[in-house]
Amino acid sequence: MKLTTAALGLCVTSALLAGCGGGSSSGPSSGGGEVVDGGTFTMSTSADPGNLDPQMGAGSALFAVTQLAYDPLLSVDEESGEIRSGLATEWSAEGTAVELTLAEGITCADGTELTPSVVADNVNYVADPANQSPLLGTFLPVGTEATGDDAAGTVSLTLAAPAPFVLNGLASLPMVCPDGLEDRASLAQATSGTGPYELTEAAPGDSYTYQIREGYTWGPDGAATDVEGMPDTIVVKVVENETTAANLLLSGEINAAQVAGPDAQRLQGAGLFVAETPALTGEQWYNQAEGRPTDDPRVRMALTQALDLPELQKVLTSGTGAPPTTLAAVAPTTCPGDSATDSLPAHDPDAAAALLDEAGWTLGDDGTRSKDGTPLDLVLIYQGNSGTGGAAAAELAVQRWDEVGVQATATSQNETTLTDTIFSGGDWDVAWVALNVNAPDQLVPFLSGAAAPDGTNFAGIDNADYEAAVQEASAVQGTEGCATWLEAESQLIANADIVPFANNVVRTYGNGAEFETPGNLVPTSIRMTAK
Repeated sequence: MKLTTAALGLCVTSALLAGCGGGSSSGPSSGGGEVVDGGTFTMSTSADPGNLDPQMGAGSALFAVTQLAYDPLLSVDEESGEIRSGLATEWSAEGTAVELTLAEGITCADGTELTPSVVADNVNYVADPANQSPLLGTFLPVGTEATGDDAAGTVSLTLAAPAPFVLNGLASLPMVCPDGLEDRASLAQATSGTGPYELTEAAPGDSYTYQIREGYTWGPDGAATDVEGMPDTIVVKVVENETTAANLLLSGEINAAQVAGPDAQRLQGAGLFVAETPALTGEQWYNQAEGRPTDDPRVRMALTQALDLPELQKVLTSGTGAPPTTLAAVAPTTCPGDSATDSLPAHDPDAAAALLDEAGWTLGDDGTRSKDGTPLDLVLIYQGNSGTGGAAAAELAVQRWDEVGVQATATSQNETTLTDTIFSGGDWDVAWVALNVNAPDQLVPFLSGAAAPDGTNFAGIDNADYEAAVQEASAVQGTEGCATWLEAESQLIANADIVPFANNVVRTYGNGAEFETPGNLVPTSIRMTAK
């Protein structure tokens, strides 16, 4: 399948959390301000979501707005990791059979009923490879078929093979209403969902305005919109610069913003409300396309050994981060453990230089390496909203590579541009792109299979040991296969196919509002408060 520019396919972020997983709570996590009913809640996003079709892209900005107007079939408890209700109130998964019973009285924003047949149409649309949905293989197993029984109120999914975390995936799969299914083009700048809010105005590049839906009662664990303190209107404002977002937050012009860099100290000092979520924030990928220097495993390993990863982590996170443990880091992760610590290649510049020599990249009198007259000159791209820490870390990486004779140019790109670069066969050798999920199977399409632009494996990774471990783990239901999933990740990390180097706590600050962020900001958790 060929991906569109917006179809990163999964939660992409270099410093900000791109939520996947779906929390189940319906009230604010902490705080204690006096609740004020109604009003307008304004939140910032560092990138424009682009095409708003919820099943045709999954970048962080799109995820942030999708859950305002769309619901998934299930949710995940943010503390225990247990599957909870969504549009479905009952569910079961055994072998290749998944059964779901929908809640009664679910309606779309236009008043039409959401039936099991419509849900089945959603699943079958995503499951059809011809439709090129990036959610296929990520949140929905390949080969899934669905049928709906409107009389019984049930949806049946038949999987091509057992999928250990299929229910977790359904907690991130948004359902589109009949009008949207019939006219997909209309979803680009409009919504057709069952969610608690409906899009009323779209100003691409500037803001998106959503209005509350009366009578909404089918959110996670029965979350509803008739709760005191919920805003009547939500405005999602595009603010690319983190310092600008912090200033707007302090002045009260916006109510919520994710801030990861030095500006966070100002917000903490002001005593603002804060919701915290752990995430993987530093993750290095190599372009393994034929003809790129990083297609050579010796070059990939050398570039990894040349870096002091703990040093890089400290700079990227401004000293607030921690070493990574797993590739699926969003809490509650289905497979807690540590696939990274003992697998990450150690810092060894001498070994890096020896590998580059072995690969034919010889050191010249000017201190730079070349092969057959071609200099070893790399392109490093990283996401612009990683703040000053991202820029400083990129500069440090370039410096460390220069010390072993590798020239590199670091370029900051916004989310839209970076997505287009890595999925369209653009010019890059190294990319810092952190993919955040809570189940390891959701990463498989990005770590194996067809390379971009024909698939979601944008780095072109081909690791037989990983694929064998995935096959073994996929045959085991639920968490019983976690040890094998972690071993699969270790195979990639030890081979320097992917290099996680920083975890951090992502903080969403609030002024005049409180909320929860188990992944993304949960709309039914918002409570407006007196400033």
